[in-house]
Amino acid sequence: MADDHRQGGLQAQVDELGPWFHNLRLGGVQTAPEHPLGDFPAFKWAQISPHIQADLGGWSVLDIGCNAGFYSFELARRGARVTAIDVDPHYLRQARWAAGQLGLEDRIEFRQMQVYDLARESKSYDLVWFMGVLYHLRHPLLALDIIQRRTRRQMVMQTLTSPGEQVVAVPPDLSIDRRERLREPGWPMMAFIEKRLAGDPTNWWAPNHACVEAMLRSAGFDITRRIAHETYLCEPGRPPEIAGMIEAELRAATGT
Repeated sequence: MADDHRQGGLQAQVDELGPWFHNLRLGGVQTAPEHPLGDFPAFKWAQISPHIQADLGGWSVLDIGCNAGFYSFELARRGARVTAIDVDPHYLRQARWAAGQLGLEDRIEFRQMQVYDLARESKSYDLVWFMGVLYHLRHPLLALDIIQRRTRRQMVMQTLTSPGEQVVAVPPDLSIDRRERLREPGWPMMAFIEKRLAGDPTNWWAPNHACVEAMLRSAGFDITRRIAHETYLCEPGRPPEIAGMIEAELRAATGT
């Protein structure tokens, strides 16, 4: 009876903090059991987690766009110290509350901030978690340039993509008279969404697979492998040839 009473009180708190995008399991209560994507993001974590070090003790993690904290909680359970950021105070309220329910509040720091704010910080992280954010940004390559400078060991990124698995071999220099090649299947390209996609006005971009990989390389990441659908495991690589020009643009854009 006491357990039923506690679960009823927990459900009331979940309802009060709703709506939820992450389906969390808290003391027998689920926060979004009718999620249109299914058991989200648990099914994504099941695909990705085997590729992440099981013992993250001593690792620092940055979770960008943490939402209600599902990934932050899983990474903290593996021993990481997590900094979790989001722009939405609604999701941060959910995440802080859920962290308390799970006994993880001492391992996770939640902060309200934009990804671009990271340009003004000097701290870097062993693992940067960048799931489901890129296509919501009006300036995605700027974000990747910033994130690369905050990544010490690994970065995991997931993004919405447009259909197509082809990757064409891009020449080191394309003649201006050969621009028809830009329309070849497998050429890196990104569709701009001026209005809405899936009813969301913040869905700005849909890059194809080739474009995602090209953008990551351009930002200075080495792609270790694709670990799930639309999901990439990366490491910091050598700066691109035009690193100086990129750095100047980055400083101008972020005021740093």
